[in-house]
Amino acid sequence: MRAWKASGAALFAAAFGISALLANQSAEAQPQSRLYEVTKNKKLRVCQYPLYYSISFRNPKSGQIEGIDADLAKELAKELDAQLEIVESGFASFIADLQANKCEIGMFGVGATLKRAQAVEFSKPYLVTNIYAVTRKDGKIKAWDDIDKKGVTAAVSLGSYIEVFMKGYLKNAEMVAVAPPNTREAELVAQRVDVIMTDFPTAIKVTDEFDWATYLLPKEKLAVTPYAYVVPAGDQIWLNYINLFVDTIKLDGRLMQFAKKHKLDPIVAP
Repeated sequence: MRAWKASGAALFAAAFGISALLANQSAEAQPQSRLYEVTKNKKLRVCQYPLYYSISFRNPKSGQIEGIDADLAKELAKELDAQLEIVESGFASFIADLQANKCEIGMFGVGATLKRAQAVEFSKPYLVTNIYAVTRKDGKIKAWDDIDKKGVTAAVSLGSYIEVFMKGYLKNAEMVAVAPPNTREAELVAQRVDVIMTDFPTAIKVTDEFDWATYLLPKEKLAVTPYAYVVPAGDQIWLNYINLFVDTIKLDGRLMQFAKKHKLDPIVAP
């Protein structure tokens, strides 16, 4: 009987040792993810472009960034029980910023394009837009067909998907890529360009702010593009969480709530 007990104890000890070893190996094998880092450190770093009207625009009076993604970044931080830290970025630099680990996510109406998806990963879309033209009511651009003519100067944001599209679209007009801290809007205000090529958020904002501004649409929608949140490649756990966040704010009404607040409800993704 004693031999049996000794043998049983030895087997139990061996089994316990194996279980402990497997547990340790499982813990070591657990993939690293930004989700774990954010919840552990209680800090969420969000890349934003602070010159994007209605999306993530710094109010010159308050100094605070306002817009749909300013609001939704706060909501995401709340869900993660983390402190929000805004990292200034832009369309020409956000991929490098993500790859350099300057932020965990980009939230500023980034167009989800196939070219960008070669370097980063996109969430499910939350907005969908296409290209608009914004010009002066008293200017020489009266209709969409007036844009692509010799002597016309059209401004685009450097690094944007609109820049890529317009390079191939414009055959006669001169295209000017505007880099931060300069903006297309300021170029139009100063009358250094005849028209700016933009999306719905900027078109609405500019025409709301300036009574001399008007926007034009082509006969057929050009470059219909989903806007999504962007995360570094290779972190499926973090991407899954962000996708769930997008699904959640669609279902509970927060996405539409903040879209209406910033006049973006016509382009909310289904």
